[in-house]
Amino acid sequence: MSGREGGKKKPLKAPKKQSKEMDDDEVAFKQKQKEDQKALDALKAKASGKGPLASGGIKKSGKK
Repeated sequence: MSGREGGKKKPLKAPKKQSKEMDDDEVAFKQKQKEDQKALDALKAKASGKGPLASGGIKKSGKK
């Protein structure tokens, strides 16, 4: 039974990524993304500080 191999096979090793140098446009884009993320986090923190938006509680009908 030489045709059967048990267990998982190891995945092929991916080649190492070469560190590329970023030009000015890429640096500016990354910086803008970081600033946008910080602004978004600040908005999330501000919004989470408040209570629930739809805080109606138990609604009573007009019938008696």
